[in-house]
Amino acid sequence: MTAKESQVDKTPLAEQLHSGESSFARYKKKAAGDISFPGLLIYEFYVLLCANLGGALGYVVRKTLARFLFRSVGRGLILGRGLIVRHPGRIDFGDNVAIDDYVFLDAGGSGDIGVQLHDGVIMSRNCVIQGKTGYVVFEERVDVGCNCVFSSVAGITIGASTIIAGNCYIGGGRYRHNRLEPAIMDQGVYSRGEIVVGEKSWIGAGAVILDGVKIGRGVIVGAGSVVTRDIPDYAVVAGVPAKLLHMRENKENGR
Repeated sequence: MTAKESQVDKTPLAEQLHSGESSFARYKKKAAGDISFPGLLIYEFYVLLCANLGGALGYVVRKTLARFLFRSVGRGLILGRGLIVRHPGRIDFGDNVAIDDYVFLDAGGSGDIGVQLHDGVIMSRNCVIQGKTGYVVFEERVDVGCNCVFSSVAGITIGASTIIAGNCYIGGGRYRHNRLEPAIMDQGVYSRGEIVVGEKSWIGAGAVILDGVKIGRGVIVGAGSVVTRDIPDYAVVAGVPAKLLHMRENKENGR
């Protein structure tokens, strides 16, 4: 293990789903998290009757329930249909957050920091935000396109006023694979550290950002790029792996 690597203590999903606890205990631990019995009733009411409720009624009911379900909720929250929520007691929303239909929010392994969507964050349809063993923080006015996945092992922070286009993948850990046996999935997981995307950046469609990467302020990452190493402020990068194309400069005219 190198100086940048850290072991990830993670219980395999199969063990979580089929432990010796009762079915109810396993369900509560995996889905609802550490909440009170009244909180569990609210969670169940949301899942059964409100998550897929359409029209204006669905919008109003979800917004009303949110302040009882999540850890903190700001003004002007919009929650779309089909929102799947796990461990809502570790999820925070700032003011004027908008979440489109069929988003998945899982704060199960996100710790005390949890999953945070600050003021003005927009999360488009079909996105996945998963705090597996680390936090996920979206700072003010982050705008995320459709079908993006944020899978946090050691922490993910997306800086303010950043644009993330559709179909991006940010996060993940790494399986050890130096032995032929046992199976790769049984050799352990490690991470190279948290991911930080600097403020006012633009991540192009289909880009992949791996764990341990620090992206500077005002960076542009080209569509389809795979970012494997740190990027300085105001750089423009593209490719697999992503390489520096040029540095951004102030220009009076032109693009």
